[in-house]
Amino acid sequence: MSSTNGRLTPKPLNGRAGRRVLAVPPARPTPRGMLSDETDIDAMLEAFEQEERRRLGLAEVEPHQWRDPNPQRFTRAQRSATTILFGGLTRGQDQLISAALAGLGYKIEALDVPDNEAFRVGKEFGNRAQCNPTYFTVGNLLKYLANLRDEQGLSVQQIIDEYIFLTPGACGPCRFGTYPTEFRKALRDAGFKNFRVMIFQQQGGLIQAVGTELGLTLNPRFFVALLKAIIAGDVLNLVGYRLRPYECNQGATDAAIDACKEVLDKALRERSSFVRALRHCRRVLNIVEVDRLQPKPKVSVIGEFWAMTTEGDGNYRLQRFLESEGAEVDIQTVTAWVLYNIWEHRFDTKRRMSLQGADAEGQGLYGTNPKAKIAMLWLAEQALRRWFALYARLIGLRRYPLPDMDELAAISHPYYDNHLRGGEGHMEVGKVIEAVDQRKAHMVVSVKPFGCMPSSGVSDGVQSIVTAKYPEAIFCAIETTGDGAVSAQSRVQMGLFKAKKAAAREHEHALALAGLTQVEAEAKLRGSRSARTLYYPRHVSAGTAANHVLEMTP
Repeated sequence: MSSTNGRLTPKPLNGRAGRRVLAVPPARPTPRGMLSDETDIDAMLEAFEQEERRRLGLAEVEPHQWRDPNPQRFTRAQRSATTILFGGLTRGQDQLISAALAGLGYKIEALDVPDNEAFRVGKEFGNRAQCNPTYFTVGNLLKYLANLRDEQGLSVQQIIDEYIFLTPGACGPCRFGTYPTEFRKALRDAGFKNFRVMIFQQQGGLIQAVGTELGLTLNPRFFVALLKAIIAGDVLNLVGYRLRPYECNQGATDAAIDACKEVLDKALRERSSFVRALRHCRRVLNIVEVDRLQPKPKVSVIGEFWAMTTEGDGNYRLQRFLESEGAEVDIQTVTAWVLYNIWEHRFDTKRRMSLQGADAEGQGLYGTNPKAKIAMLWLAEQALRRWFALYARLIGLRRYPLPDMDELAAISHPYYDNHLRGGEGHMEVGKVIEAVDQRKAHMVVSVKPFGCMPSSGVSDGVQSIVTAKYPEAIFCAIETTGDGAVSAQSRVQMGLFKAKKAAAREHEHALALAGLTQVEAEAKLRGSRSARTLYYPRHVSAGTAANHVLEMTP
């Protein structure tokens, strides 16, 4: 290099001016015993690995596609000797579904409501990082099968031959999407390999072997029997939750509900008049003595479908806990979930109709009649609503409107897009807004499994915006982990304290509007038609007692 005017310029090499040549230092000789290239190291390691594999007897296994064995063969010839196990809804609905399918000629048995022991068994044999509904339901089946084997003396082969399990399924990333594989993995590890798990899809029918007469026939009779049991279970549960907080004699409501279950069970098994059975239940329920002028907070329970529906340890027995703390519980019905599924199909079909050009996708509208599909969905919704209304009227469930799915979608859309699916989707947001805006409940408890992404995202994320806009909302989101009852219940109690205050203020305001004292209101109610057990006042406020008083307003 040379310096010109303070700048460094390259010095000509090989006698050629202007040509830059970078001098490369000479390579140092490689010492003996050292490798000169990384490739040599990889080769040595590969050779060492192969030598060790041969020494240890570890033969190479040719990679192949993993396939999950899926034993599902269930034929008509096996029906009389095969017991179908199922469960997962409320106690009443599980019993009535069992009776309805027994009336069609199936041997069927409902499992008990899952408890913490089922949860422990599910965690022992299930995969890690599953949500609670999976652990509870899988463990509940394993616990039952272990009892057949260890307590009743059946061999594993007898159990495999004589029992199958029927469970709902659907598309999705969580327990519905992975249910079959989770069940089979746990069954295999628990010693019940090849036990049959039948998945009843919300869409697509039943996944099972074909080519032989099927053991479970999905015809109109099957679906009518199933819906009959589900709707009857809904209306019976709703009446029970209305009466129990106000009963004068503790346990009277449960005794009446149990008697009604037996009446409806018998009607379904014998396929006798269900209308007559529901009317008989109305007479049984009317015997319960109630005092509805007690100001109690109404608490709406929403959240992940299984967590808000189960009545056991899966949600820390939330419904009964709320009642023991002096609340009236507003439950969500399975019928409403069916209506939501119908709404999804209708919404998606209408959106696809707006696509430009032909939609030739496999699940699209090419070659179909979307207007006819929408008409059929509308008819299905109307039939379901009228069916529910009929059973409600016969059993004495007054003034219970099923939710308007279009309204829920409209009020929740600004906060939670209707296109997003998972869990209850936008319904959770809509229910909270309705509870406050339409005075349907003093408090809302959203319950979901620990780590449930759709439900946690709604409750812990979007709901913060909703409660900011509606500061009067008393909203409590709890996550269930199977062993956190004390923590969850203490959080619910804090919200209940506020809800009780709100219910008391509401009741005092109603008495002031009616110009009555509490004693005068009780005297006025006594002996009137409003004092009948199954009477329910018009909805104005959230509290039942306040609505009774408001009906006395001149």
